[in-house]
Amino acid sequence: MIDPRTPVLIGAGQRTYRKGQAPGPLAMTREAALLAAEDAGLSPADLAGLDLLGVVGFTVDSDGNIQRLPIPRIADPPAALAAELGAAPRRAVYTHMGGNTPQALVNWAAELIAQGDHDLVLLVGAEFLGTLMKRLKDGADLSAFGGPEAATTPERWGDGRSGATAQERAHGMDFPTNVYPLFENALRAHRGRSLADHQAAMGRLFAPFSAVAAQNPHAWFPTERSAEEISQEGPENRMVGFPYTKYLNAIIQVDQSAAVIMASTAKADALGVPAAKRVYLHGCADANDLWFVSERTNYHSSPAIRMCAQQSFAMAGKAPADLAFIDLYSCFPSAVEIACDEIGIAEDDPRGLTVTGGLPYFGGAGNNYVMHSITTMLQRLRAKPGAFGLVTGNGWFLTKHAFGLYSTTPTTGAWSRTDPRTYQREIDALAHPALVDAPSGAGAIETYTVVHARDRVRLGVVVGRDSEGRRFIANTPDDEATLIDLQSREGVGRTGRVGRSEDGKRNIFTPD
Repeated sequence: MIDPRTPVLIGAGQRTYRKGQAPGPLAMTREAALLAAEDAGLSPADLAGLDLLGVVGFTVDSDGNIQRLPIPRIADPPAALAAELGAAPRRAVYTHMGGNTPQALVNWAAELIAQGDHDLVLLVGAEFLGTLMKRLKDGADLSAFGGPEAATTPERWGDGRSGATAQERAHGMDFPTNVYPLFENALRAHRGRSLADHQAAMGRLFAPFSAVAAQNPHAWFPTERSAEEISQEGPENRMVGFPYTKYLNAIIQVDQSAAVIMASTAKADALGVPAAKRVYLHGCADANDLWFVSERTNYHSSPAIRMCAQQSFAMAGKAPADLAFIDLYSCFPSAVEIACDEIGIAEDDPRGLTVTGGLPYFGGAGNNYVMHSITTMLQRLRAKPGAFGLVTGNGWFLTKHAFGLYSTTPTTGAWSRTDPRTYQREIDALAHPALVDAPSGAGAIETYTVVHARDRVRLGVVVGRDSEGRRFIANTPDDEATLIDLQSREGVGRTGRVGRSEDGKRNIFTPD
């Protein structure tokens, strides 16, 4: 007999809005919630009984330049959505930023359900930058993207620390398109590949993702592309941050929403949810790597992903070989490559590494992408009862991680998980290089990237080591010859000189 407090996922729904027709975040989250209810066999009235609501933070509410957009916003998204659904949840949260968030929410909600704190949970999010940016450019009406006035601000959930230090921001290390290439170039050098061989390997890695997206009716770019088309620079596939071409980047200007409904087994029984609809969380874990990129032990591994894999598989009593379906967070190739290394999955695994098509092709739905992968995973598992599937999430810059192992097979005994704080301490204690703020003298490149504008090379970003082995962050001189040279031959390990810029605001590394 299944423990009545066992958490179970009972419904999931998603939608992609085409041709710039997204109706705004409130309508999008409401529709996703109703689709999830319909999937579970529930009526809209049943949603009025939810007692925990989690809304994934919209990208427009993140820190940085996007805050300056002259657009209306919803003061309290969870409260506004609850009112739309006629619900009065005992707790409603609005998350901080991070692609790990949907899976982390599922892990948290499962624990609260098992502890008896909640019985019916809605987790939902939406991304609408596709339509929003088009309307902003056209000077069209933006009122649908706002919401009602609110007397209070929402409870924020998750780790809200900034993803970058002031020094990292000063050198351009606060944008994913500038940071993930640092991991990629370090990984290539660690594996001993040539630039050309590794470029081709990235195309081979992501071509199967595009093939999955081509068969997914919810994909933003349902087009299958060859490995060469993806990896090789060309008129339609410009270089963004070396070595990543456009087709190797997550695309965030999409219009997509998704929701998941969870319940205690007792509540699912009371609601009459069929057994065939139920999917159980067998294993889960949450962990952070050393928080700031400049603190990492190296740039080709992730101790937190390794820990999440160990903890979640141990909790489930399973191993990677037991999986039928896999969805690895795929904002950029390095995120997938490092995850494969740490989990123990081959990059050409015949099971495939995505069920959606991945963020560059399915769509990088802001912080909510993983809600789509969970929704799709539920569909896959229901179609293959007894099979197991893995979903992973990643926030900031390989910083925040969340894992979930799912199956239609019920869990046994009382559901419980290890407190993530117990294993986070092990990661936080890892030794890492000292960071020098104002380096001077000889140095060598630990990793690097060349950032491109649409029509030119724009910026070189270097993480290096000085003569004492201390780490530093720098930019390169602005001259085109230096930047092109860094793209034409291996830069990792190259020596040079580092010092302060004339204005004293940045470090400048000049390669020999």
